[in-house]
Amino acid sequence: MVSKETDEDFLFLAEDEPEIAGPEQTLGEWHLLIVDDDEEIHTVTKLALSDLTVMGKHLVFHHAYSGKAAVQFLRQHPHTALVLLDVVMESDDAGLKVVQQIREELGMDEIRIVLRTGQPGYAPEESVIKEYDINDYKTKTELTRSKLVTSIIASLRSYQQIRTINQSRRGLQKIINAGANLLEQHSLHEFSEGVVTQISSLIGLHAEGVLCAQIEDDGSASDNIYVLGAAGHYAPYIKCQLDRLDNPRIVAQITKCLRTRQHLFTDLDTVLYLGNDTHSAAVYIETNRPIEELDRQLIEVFLSNISIGYENVTLFQQLKHAAYIDPLTKTPNRNEFIQILQDTRRYEAAGNVAVLIDIDHFSDVNDGLGQDVGNELLIAVTFRLIEHFGVTCQLGRIGADVFGLVGPQTELTPERLQAAFAEPFHASEHALQVNATFGFCRLTDTAEQGLTILKHVYIALNKAKKHLGQNFQYYQAEMEDEMAERLAMLRMLRQDFAQDKLQLWYQPQVSLNGLQVVGMEALLRWPQGPGQFVSPAVFIPLAEYSGLIVEIGDWVLAQACLQIKQLAKQGFDNLRIAVNVSMPQFRHAGFVQSVIDCVNYYQINPQLLELEITESVVMDEPKIVIDALQKLKNFGIKVAIDDFGIGFSSLSYLQQLPLDRIKVDRAFIRDIDKAAGEVLAETIISLGKRLNLSTIAEGVETKAQEQAVLAMGCDEVQGFMYAKPMPPAELLLFLQQQKK
Repeated sequence: MVSKETDEDFLFLAEDEPEIAGPEQTLGEWHLLIVDDDEEIHTVTKLALSDLTVMGKHLVFHHAYSGKAAVQFLRQHPHTALVLLDVVMESDDAGLKVVQQIREELGMDEIRIVLRTGQPGYAPEESVIKEYDINDYKTKTELTRSKLVTSIIASLRSYQQIRTINQSRRGLQKIINAGANLLEQHSLHEFSEGVVTQISSLIGLHAEGVLCAQIEDDGSASDNIYVLGAAGHYAPYIKCQLDRLDNPRIVAQITKCLRTRQHLFTDLDTVLYLGNDTHSAAVYIETNRPIEELDRQLIEVFLSNISIGYENVTLFQQLKHAAYIDPLTKTPNRNEFIQILQDTRRYEAAGNVAVLIDIDHFSDVNDGLGQDVGNELLIAVTFRLIEHFGVTCQLGRIGADVFGLVGPQTELTPERLQAAFAEPFHASEHALQVNATFGFCRLTDTAEQGLTILKHVYIALNKAKKHLGQNFQYYQAEMEDEMAERLAMLRMLRQDFAQDKLQLWYQPQVSLNGLQVVGMEALLRWPQGPGQFVSPAVFIPLAEYSGLIVEIGDWVLAQACLQIKQLAKQGFDNLRIAVNVSMPQFRHAGFVQSVIDCVNYYQINPQLLELEITESVVMDEPKIVIDALQKLKNFGIKVAIDDFGIGFSSLSYLQQLPLDRIKVDRAFIRDIDKAAGEVLAETIISLGKRLNLSTIAEGVETKAQEQAVLAMGCDEVQGFMYAKPMPPAELLLFLQQQKK
């Protein structure tokens, strides 16, 4: 469909026009085939060009709505001059396949092809551009009427010139060969040198000349004039600025050509203009004689054919620069650094090491001081690393705040890298003290593939980020084994969860006043076989790390609510169930509402559902947790804090939490017969009382422990002394026996 943002001069009222049959081309007609699966594109294109006359000939339009139909039409009408071809039709690359069939299967090398696409950024394959002579490639929104007309006129002129030369002069073969060869040159300098050589050959001269342009090596525009290609005794000046040439006449002639955008023909030399509004170039040829009119015509045809090649080569140069160079730091990016790693490993592995440098808390700089300051910091880090290691090592920017270095391991040591970060970095008006974490991999300890080497260095970096004692790690093979094992377990967890193999068991909680069951804690179980289970301490962190815990948490809540409802039907309508909640669940935008929706769906009393959180969860994101819990508390859901005292509690946050219950960690109960354990357990229970919170001690396994917490004023207990965790069916039998 035509975009609504198309320029106004491309928007025309549609009108019905009779289809024109496909007769063979006559002297007064250009036959143009429109290939697009959108009827509106056909209509708009035809209306835009209906009154166009090119070189005294009017246009005859033909239509195809698929790549297959286009090829079939061209097979029957070989004198079609131009194809306006959509890229994406019955498949994403239907247009590209048509190009291939036109050039290879049909052998049509004269017909001009203009590719159009409605999907900006979807570029044709390099090989197609190189091998099959595409005349132009634009997005449909770019093709205003004026630009479309310009493209049509240029294409038809090119077509006419090629046909005329084909019929009148054997020199045409040089032009075709030249165009094909030049389009294969993805280097701007090779392309430019080829232009000089081919033009000289075309008019029968020895190749002495230069091609200069106002363009940088990366394909971007520039105020300076550079020598992009040269032949003969000017060859040493390639890549130099034009002023370096010790020849004032060449400098003056090229400057004049670029300024006037016109060819210059004199008795001594010829200067040809090549380019467009974006990229301008001038070809200087030493002729030492006037150029004959026929040779001038040949040159015009040649320039017409290679102009699109020149534009493509500059585009390739820009794409190559963008693909391999980081635009901010002007250092190799991830793709190029991978190649550097691979080449170094292949040819100089001994004694060399690869390093990844991760700037700690870089996001805080961006968030607190702004992205501009963050960018200046990255540039400052780049300069510092070049200053310290640039002579012997190669530097690249691998990610947003990750740099890579590869070089001698005598140079790239943890001590030297840490020294590079000892002084503050200057960014804008700020002096920022920055720390970093380092991952190392000796190239003799890794594979030959660059991507694998980078993976190994990342494994070491991630290991270092998790290590509290030091900020660097060297890669070791067992690290990858550990990582592979974790990933395999995570895949198995996802699979088993999807197949509903996880189970929710329940451990009763007992009131010390009468030893009656007052509730249960829901505990997740992952069975691996008869009587075999994966420890929650192993798979819960995996689920949290991968984000799977959010889905599992929703399932646990649903199972707990369902269990509350089923117990109520059996007459146990006053038993609560406590469910553990992790930080990823709180961070999930819909967590609070999902809990409320679950309670409403099963139509249970919200006061029978209790959410247990650990101290570490509160301390991770206090505001998020407190806000969420307050909303849930207002709805009627109970809240308990688990493992209290393990995480060096912040009493200020404890006062803000909307709590109902504090759980005394089993570690204090286990040591309750010792002075330190007794003091801590008694302090927590006393604190709960002062805050008007219920207290529950977990891990009670002996009568002595029960008597101790009872004497301290604890309200409830939970432990193997009373009941082990059990599946729902056993829980029901247990409760029924307790009731008797």
